[in-house]
Amino acid sequence: MKMFTRLLCALCLVSLCGAAGASGGDTLVYSWAGNAGGDLNPHLYSPNQMYAQDLIYEPLVLYTRSDTIEPCLAESWEISEDGRTYTFHLRRGVTFSDGTPWSAAAAKANFDAVMANAARHAWLGLTGEIEGTEAVDEHTLLLKLKNAYGPTLMDLALIRPFRFLSPAQFGPDGGTAKGIKAPIGTGAWVHAEGKKGEYDLFRRNETYWGKKPELAEVLIKVIPEGDSRVVALETGDLDIICGASGQGAAQISLEAFRRLEATGRFETGISEPRATRALAINSARGAGRDLAVRKAIQHAIDRDAIIKGVFLDVEKPAPFLFSTSMPYCDVGLVPYEHDLEKAKKLLDEAGWKQDGDYRSKDGQELTFEFCFVGNDAVQKTIAEVVQSDLKKAGMKVILIGEESDSYYKRQKDGEFGMIFNDTWGAPYEPHAMCSSMRVPSHADYQAQLGLPMKKELDEKIEEALRATTDEVRVALYKDILTTLHDQAVYFPIAYKTMVKVHKKELAGVEFPALINSIPLDTIRWK
Repeated sequence: MKMFTRLLCALCLVSLCGAAGASGGDTLVYSWAGNAGGDLNPHLYSPNQMYAQDLIYEPLVLYTRSDTIEPCLAESWEISEDGRTYTFHLRRGVTFSDGTPWSAAAAKANFDAVMANAARHAWLGLTGEIEGTEAVDEHTLLLKLKNAYGPTLMDLALIRPFRFLSPAQFGPDGGTAKGIKAPIGTGAWVHAEGKKGEYDLFRRNETYWGKKPELAEVLIKVIPEGDSRVVALETGDLDIICGASGQGAAQISLEAFRRLEATGRFETGISEPRATRALAINSARGAGRDLAVRKAIQHAIDRDAIIKGVFLDVEKPAPFLFSTSMPYCDVGLVPYEHDLEKAKKLLDEAGWKQDGDYRSKDGQELTFEFCFVGNDAVQKTIAEVVQSDLKKAGMKVILIGEESDSYYKRQKDGEFGMIFNDTWGAPYEPHAMCSSMRVPSHADYQAQLGLPMKKELDEKIEEALRATTDEVRVALYKDILTTLHDQAVYFPIAYKTMVKVHKKELAGVEFPALINSIPLDTIRWK
């Protein structure tokens, strides 16, 4: 039955390829777990997919593969001595793909649209610091801040929300918060067509101001499951699989990656670590309120066994929330070692006594609800390993697998004992992720809410974001990351990598600077 299902899927993909384009020549066939999004609004989030927003819309400045900030829609810029005014000199001769000129007025209109919906973007520190913008002349934009904000250029380089839509495509209310007319940017690609549940087609923007891609079209097929994606690659109906391994959209299981690698039929590769897979432990709910319990969890879970058994040693163990290779994150922390007896001792000393399979204290059973996306095989497997490991220490774990919408709602509402809470990679780390910890937009805020020093922690994050010297930032981030580590709010699992598997006829397949991008700028057919 499984083989029949795979054959049926492959036949459907062949049919789709004939209907909406074919691989080879100037076309690349890729895949994603769902369609590119709703209206592909550059200033909003789900269901708009980041890869699609990145193809269509551009920022003022670009975060590159060499971990540097370089010019994009702004050719150059100056920063005032007090760090509160940025003067951007905009690139000349650029038009949106509908012919509307790129100008300071267009840039200001987009900033105004984002700030009109500022509450939606409160997770990003820059949003709270913008005082306003001014179009000085056709090609000069002033960005005025309330306070100095060190990561300004990093935040402007992100895929959303500070990217630029043609002002001619703003919604009927003159803004973007309630929708847009059409997804028109200045980027190298335009969204040509899409069919719900089947595909999205992107064509090269022939009026693009920069170096045009060698590919003319990219057909992105909707393939929700990794097994089906692998079948499509093996039968020739996909040209490439490239993305974060193990779970989610546009990805592949590590077992399948290793198998395809061994065949020798494809070019394959593994990136350097890009982000962190982690669990957040709720310090404001149930047994998670007890620091001894949170520390016991650190010692009870066998991280190395997860790396070997789930990630096949492709991903490396993550002893800390952020890799020490990230800016300001090498702060001399001491890892928690796997030590089951130490975990038991911590619980014994904290008064959690075991009578039977599980421990209790003052009539409260030591229980956690562990929430994950139900159809994510990797999350489910890790959850089962954690459940087994914690049971050995006398901790009961109830697994709750849900639809992704319910799962993300739990992250925001705090209705979890433990939950997956991966980091976001460069250029978000550590500043943007730390900034988001101050508001209930992700699991971090809720997980930290029970910490006695939560208010002081948030104040230190704000100080780090506003610091004007590296010396001050280094000291503050050391304090912030040490506190989070000592309070055992997170259990880091592995440093995420990206993998690629593609036809040997393709060249120039490089890993993108941003983990949520597709590296179409360098790909070509040999």
